[in-house]
Amino acid sequence: MPRSSRRGAPISAEVEVLGLTPHALWLSVGGRELMLDFRHFPWFADASIADVGDVHLLHGAHLHWPRLDVDLHLDGIEHPERYPLVARSGGRRPLRARRSRAR
Repeated sequence: MPRSSRRGAPISAEVEVLGLTPHALWLSVGGRELMLDFRHFPWFADASIADVGDVHLLHGAHLHWPRLDVDLHLDGIEHPERYPLVARSGGRRPLRARRSRAR
């Protein structure tokens, strides 16, 4: 009887995107389901599925999204109240075209 190959990394050590809604990003990390509400995590509000799907778990407690240039520690996701400083998105409001007035 042939032997099985060596086991890979445990699934619980991986990160998986469960969903992207108009209000939040849902992740599974180490068997835990996490919700990143856009009020606390505004960097994901305008992100594409490809952008949020390119996520890496580093050192077992740090998430990195290279396409978005976002780095978050799991403690900051689980307890956002401990980290009250939130960066504002870099986008500016679009300028409205001025209407020419007929005189």
